[in-house]
Amino acid sequence: MGSPRSTTLVLVGQGSDRALGALGQLANVRASSFPDESDISNEQVDRWVSQSDTPYVVHDRDPLGHVASAWVEFFDDQATLGTLDLEVDRAVAGLAAGELSLPDYYIIIQPETLAPTWKHWWLGVLPKAAPTRVIPWNEGQTPLSRVLRQLPVGRAWPNPDPWLREVARSVPDRIGLDPA
Repeated sequence: MGSPRSTTLVLVGQGSDRALGALGQLANVRASSFPDESDISNEQVDRWVSQSDTPYVVHDRDPLGHVASAWVEFFDDQATLGTLDLEVDRAVAGLAAGELSLPDYYIIIQPETLAPTWKHWWLGVLPKAAPTRVIPWNEGQTPLSRVLRQLPVGRAWPNPDPWLREVARSVPDRIGLDPA
């Protein structure tokens, strides 16, 4: 669902708690942490987002978190293709039913600290679907408040059904390379 009045950002990576805290101090930002292990459902997070009337809504609950984990585990030989397919089916169904919504942007904090397969997910699979919607950011560089003011304009996320169903074919180290 998302908020029609706000730009929604999901922060991921090391330091997201500090970044959320800093952004939460800004008058034009509504920020909160929703750890995956909390009792708060994705539907409740989406409702929280949709009720916002601030220009920016920032949180740390990735609506594709289960798909991302299953993809990483599949390519790290810790899960089966069936697990990945199941998580993709659940995400596609949740997005279609309005129980989940993709954020306008993902901010990837300290991307160089991510494990290799996670880097491929955050800097390969997702940007392949919508290049301007995934923004790497390092603490100590441009302040996040400035990043908010300079968010790139580009096409929105494409219909998630087709590209999510193709994530199993997005092989690390091959993402973005033309097939030969």
